[in-house]
Amino acid sequence: MPTYPTYKFTDIASLIRGVSYDKSVVSTSEREGYIPILRANNIQNSLVLNDLVYVPNDFVKEEQMIRKGDIVLAMSSGSKDLVGKSAQANSDLDAAFGTFCGLIRAKENVDSKFLGLYFQTQEYRNFVSYQSKGVNICNLKKKDIESLQIPLPPLPTQQAIVARIESLFAELDKAAEHLRTAQQQLKTYRQAVLNHWLNNEDGKWETVNLGEVAEIVTGNTPPKKDLSLYGNDYPFYKPSDLNAGINTIHSEDNVSIKGFNASRKLPKGSILVTCIGATIGKTGLIHREGICNQQINAILPNDSFVPECLFYIVTSDSFQRQIKSNASATTLPILNKSKFSDLELSLPPLTEQHRIVKEIESRLSQATASETYIENALQQAEALRQSILKKAFSGELNL
Repeated sequence: MPTYPTYKFTDIASLIRGVSYDKSVVSTSEREGYIPILRANNIQNSLVLNDLVYVPNDFVKEEQMIRKGDIVLAMSSGSKDLVGKSAQANSDLDAAFGTFCGLIRAKENVDSKFLGLYFQTQEYRNFVSYQSKGVNICNLKKKDIESLQIPLPPLPTQQAIVARIESLFAELDKAAEHLRTAQQQLKTYRQAVLNHWLNNEDGKWETVNLGEVAEIVTGNTPPKKDLSLYGNDYPFYKPSDLNAGINTIHSEDNVSIKGFNASRKLPKGSILVTCIGATIGKTGLIHREGICNQQINAILPNDSFVPECLFYIVTSDSFQRQIKSNASATTLPILNKSKFSDLELSLPPLTEQHRIVKEIESRLSQATASETYIENALQQAEALRQSILKKAFSGELNL
């Protein structure tokens, strides 16, 4: 099998930094003489052109306008899940990108689609993970990207690889689409169950603020690169560990209490909610005492609430809408502790809460099993996708 030569990033592409602008000039709607700006939350599997902000033309350089084949990269974010994430423009866009993003533009004799595939590989993801490990602020530096060494075959081979991968990925995408459709149907069913059993339209239950029925605990800032604090007794929960709709979570990262605020150690039964970034509102219920990071607000129910019942309320559509509508920021959604405490919910009597939990869980047990099966199947599809990419960049892909 051939082994492709590697080239330094700067020999085959350029990295352009995003548009800097003052919040005072930002418009949240289209205006004449303004240009739409993409931010980290617009980088999904493709570039998502909604929830945009707009800045005056004068703030944008010509090279910052997004062109077909350009790769938009999240350089900084409140969520480590987003840092390093990339998506490619399929056409010229009358849009630019913000200061927390970067744009990768291929040079001559480099197929832009081939280059874009590299930024989907596990090798690149591992690089991003290494660069941001143990760092409080989730970011990539320009020099980090420019230090990359990227395998690059001759242009005709690049193009042949792209064609082969697009064919293989089309089959995977079709299978994944069916799985995600089933996944969405289960989410709809789950919400229908929650809406039925948590329905308070007739006002039979008291309406309270979250802070009246629970203590709100903010997460800990991870210690900077002090690996001696890791690998001990307590799970360290992060937004990536949370999964709204599943009533148990775990973390693969363990820490010692040393270096953390001990008063923020969370008992089992705590409900964790992401309070910043693109995954705001992501929720989980912990069954093991632990610590969470600063992107999470922890809800510690008092004696008036059964933790499982409060968890189901927090994952309901109505409460999730409150989280998102009360978040504030122009570049990054943030829900502070005060606003979080003021969110409203219904307080059923304790005997009713136990009955609600029993009824909900009896109806959702099969849905949870199906969700787990679908999630595993999607993970297997992603593993196969990564296997194809690995073969492509090592010269082992059959063309």
